[in-house]
Amino acid sequence: MVYETGNRTVDDAVARVLSGETLDRTDGLALLAQPVQPLAAGADLVRSRFSDGTVDACSIVNAKAGNCAEDCGFCAQSVHFDTGIDTYGFLDPAEILAAAQRAERDGAQRFGIVVAEKGVSKNRRPEEWAEVLRAIRLVRDETAVEVDASLGILTEEEAQILAAEGINHYNHNIETSPEYFPEIVGTHSFEDRVETLQVAKDAGMDLCAGVILGMGESPADRVSAAIALQEIGISSLPVNVLNPVAGTPLGDEEGASISTEALIKTIAVYRLLHPHARVRLTGGREVNLAPDEQHLPFEAGADGILTGDYLTTEGQSPGEDIRIIERAGLQPNRSVNPFDPETVKADTETKPTTSPAVGTATSNTANQE
Repeated sequence: MVYETGNRTVDDAVARVLSGETLDRTDGLALLAQPVQPLAAGADLVRSRFSDGTVDACSIVNAKAGNCAEDCGFCAQSVHFDTGIDTYGFLDPAEILAAAQRAERDGAQRFGIVVAEKGVSKNRRPEEWAEVLRAIRLVRDETAVEVDASLGILTEEEAQILAAEGINHYNHNIETSPEYFPEIVGTHSFEDRVETLQVAKDAGMDLCAGVILGMGESPADRVSAAIALQEIGISSLPVNVLNPVAGTPLGDEEGASISTEALIKTIAVYRLLHPHARVRLTGGREVNLAPDEQHLPFEAGADGILTGDYLTTEGQSPGEDIRIIERAGLQPNRSVNPFDPETVKADTETKPTTSPAVGTATSNTANQE
């Protein structure tokens, strides 16, 4: 028997999802208008039916920081804005390995190598491309974590090489809806992002692509973005919440333009629109959710997290993230990296910072995944 929330719109949507039907934009808009409690309960039921009861943790390294030619209005690393962040070229692969090993100790199941630029280019910067591949091989061969990458736009040849080297997920966020995208980015188009995702998918990599909430978009934009991701076909949906960075066009905001209730409802709708994806809570969650609210997305369908620090802003400790997961009645995923959660909870509060750009250990690392 299917548990019923008592809300007809939610119960009908849940029944359809459980029967294998894919919900559409109209469904998403109708669900977003429902009260948060039945909506969260319905999404949590769908999560429980299609997932394994765990929360999958990933971590990242800011492998090349700043001086990006793109003008994404939220990003501290754009050369168009004066944000005062540290900038550097591609890290030595040994530093990236050290970051991955730290992430492994802290319970991450996957580790993303991230660069701040339009795209790593095999033809225009062959020496850097070779270092990227060396870093991938080191992490692949020396750790238990799965290797992901976020390297900007890709050619078909580059995507095929990355897939052959063992990249599991390719991350390339769409940021927002197709309609609102031009308000946030002017140097490339929404279609450019979709094209890269398709190239990565065609090469055999799984896709990690998501959004940033609270940039001034409408609720309809939030649904539109989720429908675009349905059409692309993703397996991981990172949900960032704007953490305004001084010096960027969105940096004058006091905080994200989305309430806690609207955030929880959006997470729930994303679960119902993407029942088989990891809906992953990522950048900005600590500054937009109070400590006693951080478990709520995981009671509304979320089952993934970006743990540790981000690219130019700090996160909280991996041990605290595990406590949040457990408070929601879930367990950390240990399928790839069989770590001991109790050790992480005990150790991460006192571990020293060992690298300037480690996803789980950085002291000055973007806002978004």
